[in-house]
Amino acid sequence: MSSRRVEILVALVLTALWGASIYAAHANGHLRFLDRLEATLTDLRTLARGVQRPPDLVTIVAIDDAVVKRGGRYPLPRADLARVVDTVAQFKPKVIAVDLLLVDRSGGLGDATLAHSLASSPAILAAAAIFPAAIDTVAATGDGPLATLPQAERFLLPLPAFADRAEVGVVNVATGQSGSPLSVPMLFKTNDKVELSFPLRVASRALDKPLTIAPDHLMLGDRAVPTDTDFALPITYYGPRRTIRTVSAQTVFDGTLDRAAIENRIVVIGASVAGGGDFFPTPFDTLMPGVEVVSTAITHLVAGDGIVRDRRVHIADALAAILLPMLLVGLLAWRRSALGLVAAAAVMMAWAALNLFAFTHGIWLNAATTLAAAVPPVAVFAGVQLWAGGRRTQYLAAKSRSLAQFQAPAVQEWLARDPDFLAKPVRQNAAVVFIDLSGFTSLSEWIDPDTLRDLLKAFHALIDKSAVSSGGMITGFLGDGAMILFGLPRAMPDDAARAMKCAVELHRAVQGWIASLQPSIRDQLDFKIGAHFGPIVASRLGGSHQHITATGDTVNIASRLMEVAAQHDARLALSDTLLDAADFLGDPDSTLRGPLRTQVRGRSGTVTVWFWRDERQPGQAAAEADAAG
Repeated sequence: MSSRRVEILVALVLTALWGASIYAAHANGHLRFLDRLEATLTDLRTLARGVQRPPDLVTIVAIDDAVVKRGGRYPLPRADLARVVDTVAQFKPKVIAVDLLLVDRSGGLGDATLAHSLASSPAILAAAAIFPAAIDTVAATGDGPLATLPQAERFLLPLPAFADRAEVGVVNVATGQSGSPLSVPMLFKTNDKVELSFPLRVASRALDKPLTIAPDHLMLGDRAVPTDTDFALPITYYGPRRTIRTVSAQTVFDGTLDRAAIENRIVVIGASVAGGGDFFPTPFDTLMPGVEVVSTAITHLVAGDGIVRDRRVHIADALAAILLPMLLVGLLAWRRSALGLVAAAAVMMAWAALNLFAFTHGIWLNAATTLAAAVPPVAVFAGVQLWAGGRRTQYLAAKSRSLAQFQAPAVQEWLARDPDFLAKPVRQNAAVVFIDLSGFTSLSEWIDPDTLRDLLKAFHALIDKSAVSSGGMITGFLGDGAMILFGLPRAMPDDAARAMKCAVELHRAVQGWIASLQPSIRDQLDFKIGAHFGPIVASRLGGSHQHITATGDTVNIASRLMEVAAQHDARLALSDTLLDAADFLGDPDSTLRGPLRTQVRGRSGTVTVWFWRDERQPGQAAAEADAAG
């Protein structure tokens, strides 16, 4: 298995372990900051879903500011509360849920009057659970389905005069990290008993169905009520306050209470007076009365339209926390490019859309845990990929710079675009320039090796500069000479003109350079240049180490023209074919001598040759060489 595959496999395994550990830690009550993030994301999903019309099952009779203004005080006197209960009971509701804590005695006949009213009506009273810390404290001992119930120190129950005449349910809600109630516990536990929640009592009474506690859900008759792992009912809000039908208790005292709002309905009596009741922030409303939060839970229980967050949803959350990060890391590893990033982004958007779709259709998939499981490993892997990509880019850049030392820039770029360039020989027209130092072999017999190397290095630098500036390609240095080709990577109309320019520049540069050397070396060195234009065969030669070169009669003639130049006391010999193709008309600082029809060694035909001569002053070339150096 390749190292790349091993790295990817290790990354996927670590990603899966990370996702599993994040999910397990959060499920066991750790990483509480994720609860705040989940609450925020839940608010956003609720707002995206929008306001919904609730099932018309519940009416809230609100003890609001109008009632307090009438009576002049809050809490409402017990006698007035008894009047509200009696009036509501006359209109035959299914159940009257009193969301008020009747834990203190009042003076006069108020308590007795209210006790009588409760006894003669289908009433459910609210109690409160007192916890040592937060509402989400769970039992640390015991086993079975009730082991994870909220563990209360005690219950704050209504006065016996009231509790003996009505059923009682615990009214606490779970607000979580954001302060917004996201669930309502259905069961509460102390050391000696278990109490039902207020909404569960009301729903069971309204439906007239027996309650059964199963290991991971509740049953109201033959209908399952999906709850969370601690028997909490997740709630989602229909809209802002008063979305659930609400009437003021003042209509009781005015005699204007609408019978249709009460008859055969669930009636919840609770406080919504400013400063006199519980208020909670919700996605649609910064101050929603606690009585409407409780009424939302009752509606969910009776209508069966609550959002589902049960054991199966938790299994889906666990799979998402493990598989989504692995998929994202796999996509980034599969395509280490923009395509991989686009694919990963598309998967994230698809997951977000699926999560929102599930939420709007009644399934609450955890978003915060999945994000915590996915974002860190993806960010780390992407960072490592970027770092590795940067290192690879540096490596390739170094190789490119190294290649540039052996290939002309144009050919280097062409090979990068087309690795098969010249894999098959190509016949085309090209210009060829040869240059060679005379006397270098005898000079190398006595000169210091370091000095010899410096001479060759300076000579090669002159050739490279002239070739590059003219757009030529050095196919190879031949010790004290070089071959320069014009026509690769593709033939151009000005190949001959650029070859002519290169030959002239080489003549002047090398002439100046030799003139600048010390006499003992200068007197032994000279040079000759041959240039020709015509058909060549360009190809790649070699096995594991290949080089690009040109062969054919044109190359042979260009090489032999250096001998012709030496035989006729010249330094630069040009074929008339090159001059014609370059359309060269001469320049003021040079002269052309010829034409001369001559044979070249190793060839039966004749070649027409011209000899180029530099007419500048000898010191001018040396000065230019010093300036260039």
